[in-house]
This record gives sequence, C-alpha cells and structure tokens, in this order.
Amino acid sequence: MTADLRASPRFALSLWLLAFALPLAGARWLCPDGQCRVPPIDGDLLAALSAMRSPLWDELAAGWTWLGSIVLLGPLLALVALMLARRGRRDEAVFVVGAMAGAVALCQGFKYWIQRPRPGLHELVGALPGDPSFPSAHTMQAAAGLLILALVAPTRWRRPALLLMLVAVLGVALTRLYLQVHFPSDVVVGLLAGWLWVLGCRALLLPAQPSATP
Repeated sequence: MTADLRASPRFALSLWLLAFALPLAGARWLCPDGQCRVPPIDGDLLAALSAMRSPLWDELAAGWTWLGSIVLLGPLLALVALMLARRGRRDEAVFVVGAMAGAVALCQGFKYWIQRPRPGLHELVGALPGDPSFPSAHTMQAAAGLLILALVAPTRWRRPALLLMLVAVLGVALTRLYLQVHFPSDVVVGLLAGWLWVLGCRALLLPAQPSATP
C-alpha cells in the first residue's frame, strides 16, 4: 500500500494526544492533589437513575453491559483480525488488534494511576467491581471495539454498522450508570477517549480510501 493512501501521521498523533489529554484533564478536575471528589452532576444523575429502578431495567442493563466486556470483545476482535488476515487485508487486521490493545492499555493505565474510587452512593445492581473507577473500562472498550468493527465492515454495510455501533455504545455507557458502578464523568471520558484513540489508529494504519467490499 502506498503512502499517499494513508492519512497524515500528524493527524493521527493529534487524535492520540487528545485521547491522552482528555483523561488527564478529567483527573485534574476530579482528583486534584490526589483527593477525588463527586461533582454535583455526577451525584444528581446517579440519583435519578437509581429512582428509575425496576426488575425489567435491572435485567436489561445487566445483559447489555456485557457488550463492553473484554471477555466478549477480545475473542470477537481476534477472530475478525484472523479472518481479515486470511483474506489478505493485513493492514486492517493489524488495525483491529493494535487499536483495541492500545485502547485497553490506555484505559487501564489511567485507572491505576488516578485510583478514583467507585461510586457506592446508591444500591447496586449486582456487584461492585474491584478495580478503580476512572475511566469506565466497559464504556471505553465498547467505544473502541465496536467502532473498530464498524470501520472494517464491508463498504455497503459501513453506515448502518456505524449507527448500530453508536446505539450499542451509548447503551453500554448508560448501563454502567444504571448499575451504579461508575460516575457519569467516568463514562464520558471513556467514551470519547476510546473513539479518539481508534480514529487515530485508523488515520495511521488504514487507507484513506474505503476498503473494497469483499
């Protein structure tokens, strides 16, 4: 593949810098001097969602949130990468693996550096995860993994795939709040950082022109 088909590496770098800068800015706002706080909007939104509790919503949220689990997304993306590589679409295979691995590493790095505690403000739906809260890993993994799948979809399916991706990812983000395991600020940062990271990877690794439909 010739270099002129690729987007500018400077553009990719700018997106990656934004993906790093967003959690950094969030950390400075939420946890100044290492002491994390709960902004009023975080507390108000969690309280509103807690008031909406019902058995039906509990079951729906507990199921939907799995779309952001690495237990589901990891094997799925590995299978997609293998299929792409076997079809000779090696750039896309590298993009799938590299973009997802980078998003997971970025999220986990910030989680254990910032060490924001989980909410614990209202009754949980299920168990409270043991790792730190910021940013939301399920949300960031869903944002990254499902966008990756949409971007490597055949050209004729790409628009509906992007729409489905948006609905699914926003659903995962809402479930993390409904389940009371994340603050809204955790979810917003995870969502945007995941998308920015993947778009930076796309700009560097994939052709600027859309792939041919297999």
